[in-house]
Amino acid sequence: MRREFLTHLEEHPADGMWRACADGHITASAAVLDASRSRILLTLHSKIKAWLQLGGHCEPADATLAGAALREATEESGIPDLRPLPGPVQLDRHRVNCHPAGTWHLDVQYVMIAPEGARPAISDESDDLAWFPVDALPQDTDDALRRLVTRATRAR
Repeated sequence: MRREFLTHLEEHPADGMWRACADGHITASAAVLDASRSRILLTLHSKIKAWLQLGGHCEPADATLAGAALREATEESGIPDLRPLPGPVQLDRHRVNCHPAGTWHLDVQYVMIAPEGARPAISDESDDLAWFPVDALPQDTDDALRRLVTRATRAR
């Protein structure tokens, strides 16, 4: 999958990072774990109506993908001082409806650790936020998110 992401950027040097690229674009997301790493914070996405990790589109001010993931996770969780772990833990490609004909998110996924006692605050992009035990995710959780949770809990 890494090769696919790099090929996408080679084929779309001007816009491959941005939502405007109709063929797909890079996004950044984060598995936000509590300080004990026993729970993950998920958002009930207002458009998709599913529980997902936090994240989204890159913005011009984002210096790195890790920075984009941290910005998105902070904005969507309302939790300051998230601690990013080094490097992405997973790449995921999924179909979305950012364009009328649909497109692809090429998602680079990171892990963020919330400070002890962190309390999330719902943003405009979410219908709900909730901590879930990493071994008791919502029933309709897709395989990609389950893999992300497994990798996130093993990351150091």
